[in-house]
Formats: sequence, C-alpha cells, structure tokens
Amino acid sequence: MADEPFKALYQYGYRHSTDQDAATPVKHPVIVVGAGPIGLAAGIDLAQRGVPVVILDDNDKISEGSRAICFSKRCLEVCDQLGVGQRMVDKGVVWQLGKVFLEDDLVYTFDLLPEPGHKRPAFINLQQYYMEAYLVERASELDNLEIRWRNEVTAVEQNGSGVRINIDTPDGPYELEADWLIACDGARSPLRSMLGLEFKGKVFEDRFLIADVKMAADFPTERWFWFDPPFHKGQSTLLHKQPDDVWRIDFQIGYDADPEEEKKPENVTPRLKAMLGKDAEFELEWVSVYTFQCKRMDSFVHGRVLFAGDAAHQVSPFGARGANSGIEDANNLSWKLAAIIAGEAPESLLDSYGQERQCAADDNIGHSTRATDFISPKSGTAKIFRNAALNLARSAPFARSMVNSGRLSTPSFYEGSALTSADEDNWNCVARPGCALIDAPMHDENGSDVWLSDRIGPGFTLLSDGDSDITEVPDGIELVVIGKDLMDAEGLFGGRYDA
Repeated sequence: MADEPFKALYQYGYRHSTDQDAATPVKHPVIVVGAGPIGLAAGIDLAQRGVPVVILDDNDKISEGSRAICFSKRCLEVCDQLGVGQRMVDKGVVWQLGKVFLEDDLVYTFDLLPEPGHKRPAFINLQQYYMEAYLVERASELDNLEIRWRNEVTAVEQNGSGVRINIDTPDGPYELEADWLIACDGARSPLRSMLGLEFKGKVFEDRFLIADVKMAADFPTERWFWFDPPFHKGQSTLLHKQPDDVWRIDFQIGYDADPEEEKKPENVTPRLKAMLGKDAEFELEWVSVYTFQCKRMDSFVHGRVLFAGDAAHQVSPFGARGANSGIEDANNLSWKLAAIIAGEAPESLLDSYGQERQCAADDNIGHSTRATDFISPKSGTAKIFRNAALNLARSAPFARSMVNSGRLSTPSFYEGSALTSADEDNWNCVARPGCALIDAPMHDENGSDVWLSDRIGPGFTLLSDGDSDITEVPDGIELVVIGKDLMDAEGLFGGRYDA
C-alpha cells in the first residue's frame, strides 16, 4: 500500500479528563458520540451557538481510507458555516460534468450546475480524512468544545431529564450525564443496539470493490460510469478523481464474491490492469468491499437521545447521499437543540427534526434503491429494459431520465414540515417554501461583491424586496433589505426568488 504521511499526522492520542476523577458523574448540556464528519459538524455548530459540547470517540485518529469523497454544493455551504468550507474547496477536485458509457461507447454527458452565479460548485471530490482533519482543527479553536479520544461508550440509560452513560478508557471506566445525547456512531451504531432500537430496510445482493489508486493519469476531472465495459464484462465500473493523484475506482463484483479474497492486492491488481492497461503504473492506497444497504430507524428522536447520519439511516454509496445527508442532519438538528437549551423553544421542536430528516432519509433511500435496481437488474427482463434505456439515451433526451447510475445528492425539500406555513398558490418560483437557500451574487451597501449565502447568518433572517413597508422585526431576527443592504448584482436574485 502507498505511504500515508498525511493520515499519520492525525493520531490525536488519549488524554485524561478531570471528569474521570469526580466523585459523582459530571453533567454536560450535550454529549456527542462519534467524532466522524457528522458528529464533528453537530458539535461545532452547537458550540458556535454557545452550547458547551463534549464529543466522545472510541478511536484516536481520523478515518482510514478515503471513504466518502463526493461533497455536494449544499454540504459545502453548511461547511462554510462551520468554518471549513473554503479549505475543502481549496484542496478538493472541483467537478460538475459526468459521463455515462455503455460498453466502451459514450451514451451521454450531464452537467450538474449549468448556470452561473453560485459561490460553491456542484461537487468537490475530497478524501474524507481531509474533511475530518479540518473539522478537528476547527473544533480545537472553540473553547466550549472538547473531543475525548479513546472514550468508548459501553452503556446508556435515560430518564425524563437526561442521559447517563458508562465510558471505558485506558485509565479505566467512568460515568457522565448529559441533558442531551447525539448518536453519530455510524451504521453499526453501538448506541442504537444498547437502546434496543431497530434498523430496518433492505440488503441488496450485490457487492462492489473500492480501490483508491495513486497514479499519474490524464483522465479529466469528471464522473465516469460504465455499464458492461469491455474491461469488466457484465458488470459496472465507476471512476472519480481525488486530490494527490488518487483515483477512486469502484468495480461491481457480485454478491457471491468473497470480500476478503477480493481485497487482496494480487486480486485487485489484475482488475486495474485490465482497465488501465497492462503497463500501467500505480499504487494501491486503500481497498475495501461494500454491500449495498438501504436502512433507517423508524424514528430519529428517542427521548433525550437523538440519532444522526449513518447511525440513523444508511444508503448505498452511489449518489453521494450518505455523508451529504448526514451533514444536513447535523445542520437541521443543531439550531433546534440550541434553541431548546437556550429556553427559546419547547422540546417539541425536535419533532420537526424527526419529521424533516426522516422524510429526507426516505427520499434518499428511494433514489438509492432505484439506482441499485438499475445498476444491478435482478431479472433478464429488467436487464433488457435497462439496456434499452441506455441505448435510447444516446439520441433521445427523454430516455436519459431513465438512466440511473446513482442520482447525485441534492438538498431535501421540507415542504410538508410542520414549520412550513406555505401558500401553495405561490409555489411557482424556484425558491419554494421548505427548500434550501439558493445562492446569488450580490453587492453590499459599500458596493463590494458578496454572496447571498454569506450574508445569511446562523439565525433567522427576513429578506425584504425593498418595496414592502417592513421596518421592525421581532428580537432575534435580522432584516436584510434588497436594494438597500444588498443589491442584486447580476439580476440573478430577482429571477431565482421571483422578486
């Protein structure tokens, strides 16, 4: 395997906490379990809102292998709020074009962000370990956020006013209490098991081999997906570029494949040489095998324990819906929990977190399931339909909507949320009630270039078109007047918001 100098720098080590010496369990407002991207995002967001947070993780280093690599425009906008968005874009590979092949013929090309005037690109590719490292560094800048490495939660018990957990460390066990516990401990979530909660869904009978390959190659910075390529007959393959001359290559290998055998370099290398050429030079940086799964909990809110990310829901990797939807979970949950802790909202506000993000999970699972069925047809008839759609897509644009090689992640709409009081007669504009903020280039009152997304703060903002007679707003809401505080620099705001 290739050297991993970056990741070797990010082993943080265990440190003893004074909480371990307390005579009775110390109570914290919020404890987050899991220092992956979702747990870190939730902890940082809450800490930035003034809530003290402790993050516990049973490991003491960032993830092995690139894992999640595709981060969406919406995810990057959330990461801007967390203070790491620019670092991610600067390091990441920016892309928006994808190509779909049948055998060795190009079927069609798609553009995920064909219009100008957005601060963030459609997607970047960036190894997950970079994102985690940036988030850990950001967390270290916040005085009210502490990460405790090699603190493994072994038991959880809750009552009406909080949660008590048992923790194992190199110095022995201790206990903590929390007003709220956020479970971000991954798809195998020990916390979910400790509480006896179900994780229901479907396991698809197919497997894919992931190979992160370090090589000098002249492939463009695009997403390439092959159905039935000549170098991997009867299966499918995906290619993505990452930073540092690392390329993500996914091979469909079938459900009967032995995961441990498939991961061996002597078995991975022939597949890569068939694709890249027998004289191709490369190093294997990371290899893994995964099985498509689409699952979720019935409810993400269980008393004072709140679930987010893969601990709450799981989708197949194609479509980049796992990490991106988890970041949206954290973004949705954090402001609500902060408002409750500050006494500005009742605990029932969390019902909207469950409602909104459970619907989002269903949407993502639906897309993921349809992609899996298209990539791996389960009958001869389904395969005939799949190949007919691919052949039609060469010349018929309507057929391209039938092709599903993993529909890429988009932000979920909250149209049906209890928090959205929407007039359906006014849903003709692009920015419908319940949708994510749509960015636009603006000028501020000094004539300087700014982005709308940068001008909207972490709290509530009321945008006025300037023709209204609004002069006062309730405490805690910022009024921004278009035409006074912000100018529509290129006329894009007016079109996007039907203003």
